[in-house]
Amino acid sequence: MDIRFLGGAEEVGRSAILINDRLLLDYGMLTGNPPQFPIETPRPDAVVVSHGHLDHVGAIPSLLSGDRRPPIHWTAPTQELALTLARDTLKLHGGTYDCPFTQEELHRVTQVSETHGYRETFDVADHSITFYNAGHIPGSAHVLIDDGDTRLFYTADFHTENQRLVSASTARPEADVVICESTYSDVQHDPRKQIETRFVESVRTTMWQGGTVIVPAFAIGRTQELLLVCAANNIDCYVDGMGKQVTKMLKEHPQFIRGEEALGHAKSNARFVTGRDGQRKRIAEQNTVIVTTSGMLSGGPAMTYIPEIRSNPTNKITLTGYQVEGTPGRSLLETGRAEINDRIMPISAQVEWYDFSAHADKDGLMELLNEYKDTRVLINHGDRCQRFADELNASEFDATAPTLGQEISI
Repeated sequence: MDIRFLGGAEEVGRSAILINDRLLLDYGMLTGNPPQFPIETPRPDAVVVSHGHLDHVGAIPSLLSGDRRPPIHWTAPTQELALTLARDTLKLHGGTYDCPFTQEELHRVTQVSETHGYRETFDVADHSITFYNAGHIPGSAHVLIDDGDTRLFYTADFHTENQRLVSASTARPEADVVICESTYSDVQHDPRKQIETRFVESVRTTMWQGGTVIVPAFAIGRTQELLLVCAANNIDCYVDGMGKQVTKMLKEHPQFIRGEEALGHAKSNARFVTGRDGQRKRIAEQNTVIVTTSGMLSGGPAMTYIPEIRSNPTNKITLTGYQVEGTPGRSLLETGRAEINDRIMPISAQVEWYDFSAHADKDGLMELLNEYKDTRVLINHGDRCQRFADELNASEFDATAPTLGQEISI
């Protein structure tokens, strides 16, 4: 089996892996200014997609330009999420270099799409494929690929602890080689219950003091997780941005979430913002909680809310996920300032960060990899891939950290 890394090697973003020059795993983008895409646009016979986050699906429609029509295989939620993200990219950047596809290419995605459930093996491009629940977001999948000679287990993004929204990854199929993510390979997550308790206590304190809490959150997975936390703790909240649409969509795929009833209750508990007639500015003046995109303060309704609440130290901004270097969210954490609407703004409101990560931490990574001690391991999707590979080799693993563009034969 030949494995070529077109993106996601020694970086978080633009995941893309070409198998035997025929099968493509994921095809995402690395957000930034400007965004970056995989180093090549291959012509695969088929595409298999692990989950619906921008760094794994953001450039998928560009694979359908010209006369190219490879079938795209994914779970039903991943298909819906990929289409939602692509429409948003077109809306924001269509016709510029920041968007690598057109409306016509986006339309073709639905024409070649094929959806599958977990543990339902299917054949494509002379490879046998099986999806397993990865525990990351609804519809996220580990991917097992068998070309008849070699079995490859692609973990993609995964979590080994239950979240309120999705159940933990438990599948550990036999494999000859594993491609493993390493986003949090040097991090130990606190127990989720402790994180939730601190978050809830902080939110309640700010509301008791008369402040407003802005909760920037990724639209896919994180927004719904936080709505579930708020509902479980009787905290009324607003929800704004793409997370509204995603929340409604996930209700249509109950087999991919932990508790359909709990998500329904959380949806009912939240007030959906329309954004019409200055509604956001009025809401920002209330003593309330607002869960809104974007999670790294790089766009979305947060650009309206933050300027409205930034001057009052009673107010609070609670970041809830990883802040990529160079993003306004990262700048806010490190300097107390952030670029909002093309202006560098000092923030007097309190700023806190909570590790609601949907990725496995170091213990979670080792929990999975310890099942593959005698298996070749390729480390990707992280900013310290080589160091993690070295740590694994010191523990008697056979680990490698491929570089961008590298091809490895197994």
